[in-house]
Amino acid sequence: MTGGTGAHTAEEILRAAAAWVWFPRGSEHVRDELLLVRDPERFGGGVRGSQVESSLEPAEIVEHALERTRDWGETQFTFWTNPSDAPDLEDELRRRGAEHVDTVAVFALSLDGRAVDVPDDVTVEVVRTREQVRDVDAINVPVWQQQPLDAQGLQEELAEVTTALETREGFRALARIGDRAVSTGGCTIVDGFVRLWGASTREEDRGRGAYRAVLAERLRQSAAWGAKTALVKGRISTSAPILARAGFTHYGDERAYRLAVET
Repeated sequence: MTGGTGAHTAEEILRAAAAWVWFPRGSEHVRDELLLVRDPERFGGGVRGSQVESSLEPAEIVEHALERTRDWGETQFTFWTNPSDAPDLEDELRRRGAEHVDTVAVFALSLDGRAVDVPDDVTVEVVRTREQVRDVDAINVPVWQQQPLDAQGLQEELAEVTTALETREGFRALARIGDRAVSTGGCTIVDGFVRLWGASTREEDRGRGAYRAVLAERLRQSAAWGAKTALVKGRISTSAPILARAGFTHYGDERAYRLAVET
């Protein structure tokens, strides 16, 4: 693959996508043959695998991951594919009967002079307060089917938001229609890329431009902070079509496979 967004080459974009992994607060992780992340109960628990770099055979790597999942006392292992995996585990996972549960499209966009149209009845703000964090959580809980934050969790989330803003490492945007919080999304700036993550919109308010408002604010502010290229992994069934219409270029797909693990 040749070309790129203008700010980064296609090869740089693919490397940045492969290096991107989420470590939620309260998670555990190990890197041995591949990266394994144990998610906290708030996000449903289970173990996520990615970033394979091993001289072992695929069957040995998968068995190693399942054994580690058992050691953690978890009963669900989910693996996310990436073209940079060495070796590739997809065929081995299918052979074991793993269920294909999700697909995301890797998109990138140069931030040079880019703008996204936003409807006049949607407003957007950068999250800075405890009340805004509570509004974000109220959107995320039903969309992602996660547990709501308790008082301590709200305070910890606010501390993370505040630190990221102070260091210009990232932020969360929150969109409203009238006085109702309806959509949110976060971003993190790493090596000239802004990683766009965690976008969610209340089901009853989808199709009204709130996602675009959150997207536009993240692109605008991260460009002001020096990011050159936006990088996002959009779900095929939801955000991917919006991102394509906004001018993002598609650089490939990542697929998630899930296996039940007997403890």
